Amino acid sequence: MFWLTWRQHRAQMLVTASFLLALGALLLGSAIEAAVYAAAHAPPGCPGPSVACAEVGAGLSARYQAVYSLYGWMPLLAPALIGAFWGAPLLGREYERGTHLLAWTQSVSPARWLAVKLGVLGGAVALGGLALSAMATAWRASFPDSVAGTWFGNLGVFNMVGVVPAAWWAFAFATGAAAGAFLRRTLPAMAVTVAVVAAAVFGLFSLSDHYAEPARTVTTDRAAVFARDSRLLREAWVAPSGAETEAVPMTVCPSPPDAGRSGRNAEARERCLFQAGYRLAVYHHPPERFWRFQWIEAGILLAASAVLGAAAVARTLRR
Repeated sequence: MFWLTWRQHRAQMLVTASFLLALGALLLGSAIEAAVYAAAHAPPGCPGPSVACAEVGAGLSARYQAVYSLYGWMPLLAPALIGAFWGAPLLGREYERGTHLLAWTQSVSPARWLAVKLGVLGGAVALGGLALSAMATAWRASFPDSVAGTWFGNLGVFNMVGVVPAAWWAFAFATGAAAGAFLRRTLPAMAVTVAVVAAAVFGLFSLSDHYAEPARTVTTDRAAVFARDSRLLREAWVAPSGAETEAVPMTVCPSPPDAGRSGRNAEARERCLFQAGYRLAVYHHPPERFWRFQWIEAGILLAASAVLGAAAVARTLRR
């Protein structure tokens, strides 16, 4: 069965491996070139908060905009492709072509056929997700946070590193297998898989902020919270009396008439409010929760994968 699985699915495996190699070469080349560019243009003290360091970051951002766009779409694109081209054809194509009548009447039982196929291919896609995570982690480390996004505060980066990519790939594969088992047609199963994966990506994006109760930090220095790679949820003002409000009346530290045309006026009003005794209450998830959130999201996806895989097996064996 293992040799048969390789013979039947080697095209998918080789194409995916080639994609990962090409992506790795692209990321490695851009990382090396970025390091050379930064060494040639960054003054001493970078990375840091200086204006010159920000100019280097802006130069890198403009230089690698296409790579950033690919990086940003990868948390949705990669699982959708895995589900559509690995999971959906697994059972959908067997039913569509009628080859299941031959495959499941030999010495290998349908249960063993499913166990080997789901186990081998599911393990392969999980390893592929981990490989993508390793490459994304190495590439992102070559750029400052202002260019490539922070590890925890940026949801796109969070879904490209750690164990989450492997869980997403496994979930997409199980979704495709279940869709093929129930629909028994490859193209409809592919379409349903892409739709379900897209809905799950955006659903968990909004759900992930609720994996834990947010921390509340009262401060007069918002930058100190962001500097620690925290995931910001919301802000509120704390009056000198201790009461919390979303907005301070404009009668307190009124802004100049041109306040809407300059960010400096907003900064000046904020300094005035701090001097008047107001403080900022920042609700956020600190960076220490990175791995906690990684394992929570991976656990949700793996549990959903197990349910979908069991549904595919039950549907197949019942037929």
